[in-house]
Amino acid sequence: MQPSPGAGQAVGLTEAEAARRLAAAGDRGEPATSRSYASIVRANVFTVFNAILAGFGAVTLIFGDVRDALFLGIIVANSTIGIVQEVRAKRALDRLSLLVAPRARVQRDGSSREIALDEVVADDLVLLAPGDQLIADGRLATANDLRVDESVLTGESEPARRAAGEDVRSGAFVVEGTGAYVVTAVGADSFASRITGEARSFRHPRSPLERAINRLLYALVGLVVGLGAVLGFSLYHRHVALSTAVSTSSAGVVSLIPEGLVVLVSLTYAAAAVRMSRRGVLAQQLNAIESLASVDTICVDKTGTLTEAALRVIDVLPAPGVSDEDVRRALARIAASASAGNITLQAIADAFPADPEVPVAEVPFSSRRRWSAVALQDGSYYLGAPERLPVGALSRVAEERQRDGRRVLAIASTQDALPGEADELPPAGLAPLGLVVLAEELRPNVRDTIAFLRGEGVEVKVLSGDNPQTVAAIAGDVGIPVKGVSDGGEIPDNPESRRQFALNATVIGRISPEGKQAIVNALHDEGRYVAMVGDGVNDVPALKSSRLAIAQGSGTQMARSVSDLVLITGDFAAVPQLVAEGRRALRNLGRVTKLYVTKSAFAAFLILTIGTSSDAYPLLPRHLSLAASLTIGIPTFFLALAPSSGPWRPERFVRGVAQFAIPAGTLVGTGLVCGYLFSVHDLDLSVPDARTVAVTILVACGLYLVLALEATGSRRRSTLVAAMCAVLGGLYVLALIVPASRDFFALTVPDPGMVVTAVLASAIAIGALSLSGYSVTVSDHGDQSSGSAEG
Repeated sequence: MQPSPGAGQAVGLTEAEAARRLAAAGDRGEPATSRSYASIVRANVFTVFNAILAGFGAVTLIFGDVRDALFLGIIVANSTIGIVQEVRAKRALDRLSLLVAPRARVQRDGSSREIALDEVVADDLVLLAPGDQLIADGRLATANDLRVDESVLTGESEPARRAAGEDVRSGAFVVEGTGAYVVTAVGADSFASRITGEARSFRHPRSPLERAINRLLYALVGLVVGLGAVLGFSLYHRHVALSTAVSTSSAGVVSLIPEGLVVLVSLTYAAAAVRMSRRGVLAQQLNAIESLASVDTICVDKTGTLTEAALRVIDVLPAPGVSDEDVRRALARIAASASAGNITLQAIADAFPADPEVPVAEVPFSSRRRWSAVALQDGSYYLGAPERLPVGALSRVAEERQRDGRRVLAIASTQDALPGEADELPPAGLAPLGLVVLAEELRPNVRDTIAFLRGEGVEVKVLSGDNPQTVAAIAGDVGIPVKGVSDGGEIPDNPESRRQFALNATVIGRISPEGKQAIVNALHDEGRYVAMVGDGVNDVPALKSSRLAIAQGSGTQMARSVSDLVLITGDFAAVPQLVAEGRRALRNLGRVTKLYVTKSAFAAFLILTIGTSSDAYPLLPRHLSLAASLTIGIPTFFLALAPSSGPWRPERFVRGVAQFAIPAGTLVGTGLVCGYLFSVHDLDLSVPDARTVAVTILVACGLYLVLALEATGSRRRSTLVAAMCAVLGGLYVLALIVPASRDFFALTVPDPGMVVTAVLASAIAIGALSLSGYSVTVSDHGDQSSGSAEG
């Protein structure tokens, strides 16, 4: 065994020397804590659809009517809204992330203290414990059974054993053991500037909705290219004048593009992240809140999630022939002298205070071994699970206390030195000293949280390193149905058997970090969408493997860094609020997506009918800009962020959108084409008059579809949406009445014939929509879909 940290030749700097070096280093700049401003701008400005819009806008400005380039304002509006909202979210998250930012424990002037990363200087002696992140490059001065996760740097998933004298690099994490290293490089000279993002770079899982929308967007890009080519060939073949060709192609292709959909997705995620930041939840991935809504299985650790992170000693049971005073004194010496503390040692130290001693050697606790040891001048003491250490006649008492939900640890001693290489089992010949019994308090509202999750169809599984009976007792207390209690050592090697084991087990105790990861992977293989909630180093492999990783704010630096969501206050009761936010995002984005794709289906119908005929195109680009703003752009901006109720699951999302959008777009297109052709050929109206009829039909049908979508929500929401649609309809009437706006949009004052034609065509299209299931009748309970309006 290596000596404990603090021993050896490295003693650290003085405060005065550290201050001098820090002043000499100057301002190193603030480390990135979230997405950069440049990244936000790129994501909102440089998109495929913006490029297409910009291209047609440039052609329109050069060869067409400048007023038909109004859709260029969509690029500016969407990009501005998206950038502003994401910057707002970034600033809120940056402020919150400071609360969980990694800190360094350094030794200065002979004592240890915690400092911020930007206060670390060369030659500082940084102390390491399990879960700590290496925040600078350095050389190990001491290493006590030290194992380091260097997967960020090397890609190697297995922790590497490191010994004194070896070099270590920032970005790695301590998995087991303790140590201390002398800093050799900080700031731009090391990997430290990449700590925040690099540790999580391998984790950016796409949420179900993101994957579905991406598939939808790829399909729409193909539709734009294909139908754009058809329209272009038709215009070329008919030798249409250049200005008319530009106007028609812009109107046809631009209306195919769901220009605001991508921005609305980002805006919705960002708004949800801001709302949750006010509740003390840090979203390190903006899609994580929506992703949580898709979770059907949550795996949780016991301590820190179901129970408070703090423990308290409630009893000490001496072994036969050992005095109570001897056991208490041994416990006090272990807790005071161990270099790597944890909540168990802290509870013992609080109950039995003592002066620290410099250990001769020690074996830090690890989840793999489930025991620790400290060698002092007059002997060695072992502390660990009763299954690993001898307890003698106290074995039955230990089992009874564990069944009661108590944490029980055994303490033993020996005069022998600690083993040079710590195995999973402690050496033979240890003398039992007794048991220490600790109690855990249930977290406030944890029963309500579990009841909420069960009511929402989410299964909760408890994976803990504690005794299975202890874990089962706690699980039962919080309301988790204990269908099967298993030991981590029983996890099958066979993949099929392991999947069945993972499905059937509700509580698994004495489980290793690798066992937790195996269970999460097995559930994933069975098609489960798994979230993992944890706070310790032993939870990290499972956090990495889960579809959604949630860490406690009080957890280790390593657990926080790999998580998608961090509960700053450590309150598991925040999870229902996260689920509600996620499901709101799913419902709202699902609804607004249908409107955008309906516009694309409508545009495709026009191209394949009027666009390939000799008739003038029924809509100018500025007409589409006006109608799309009133029936899609403005409504979806409010609907995407508003409270909602109703179906939320993302299964068959693309199919549901298509089932809504294609028939709706076709029926609206049919009504518009009929009204337009009747105006031109039967009423002998001019093209501007006929186009005014077409725009009126489009606005009326578009607002009806908004109402049909919201018929699946609550009555209050539907009433508010109806009022909004009435206002938007009034704005269109105002555009017809006001001469300036009428001239700009190339509309005309409707005569009675135009009004009757528009009303009849709209009524026919709306009637067809209603008969096809697009009803505006609000359901009694506000949570049932209405016909095909929800697909």
